[in-house]
Amino acid sequence: MRKHVWSARIVPLALAAVFVGGLSATTAAPAQARTETKASAQTSAQTSAQTSAQTSTQASARVTDAYYLRFNKGSVTNSRLELVKRTPGRDKVIKTYKAGSGQVKNTCAVGKGWLPNAGASKPYAVQWHRKNFDGIINGFVIKISDRKCHNGTKRTELFIHSEMKPNGKQGTIESERWTNSGPNDYYSNGCIKLNPTNIKDLFKRLDRVGWPKKMYVVN
Repeated sequence: MRKHVWSARIVPLALAAVFVGGLSATTAAPAQARTETKASAQTSAQTSAQTSAQTSTQASARVTDAYYLRFNKGSVTNSRLELVKRTPGRDKVIKTYKAGSGQVKNTCAVGKGWLPNAGASKPYAVQWHRKNFDGIINGFVIKISDRKCHNGTKRTELFIHSEMKPNGKQGTIESERWTNSGPNDYYSNGCIKLNPTNIKDLFKRLDRVGWPKKMYVVN
């Protein structure tokens, strides 16, 4: 009789131990999961911060206020685009390129006129640049901001570009082949145009020193 009573006592104790052990394991799992989740979140946050820092560093290397562009208008097929460095006293012109702009001098003529002026108080923004642009214009392209002329007409789709294929090479059709003749290749639909050699040189210099944020246009 005692033997059976002793066995009866042992079984509940063993079951209790199992239940307690199972409960401990169950309790430990979420705690471990929380720890792993927290560690994962910290790692993710650190990675995100590092990525953000790298992106910020790369962006600061690409864009600079130390240089700017200045378009000096002469005629629609014979003007000058200048790369200028800010220096104490008088700013220094680093490089000058022959450039054209538009077909007429009327700054309000959409798709034909040369660029409206832009002084120190409100320069054009240099918005983006591409070496493989594929559109009505191709290849090496710099996008500048829209601008209203003196009568309020808004000039849009303003670029610095040349005549070439999207891969930067010369093509066979007129808009992709620079010949400087019949019609003069420096004519544009209101943009600024450089010959292929010069726009590639400009890109090379700006890739090295940093891309400017602003462009001024003067007579």
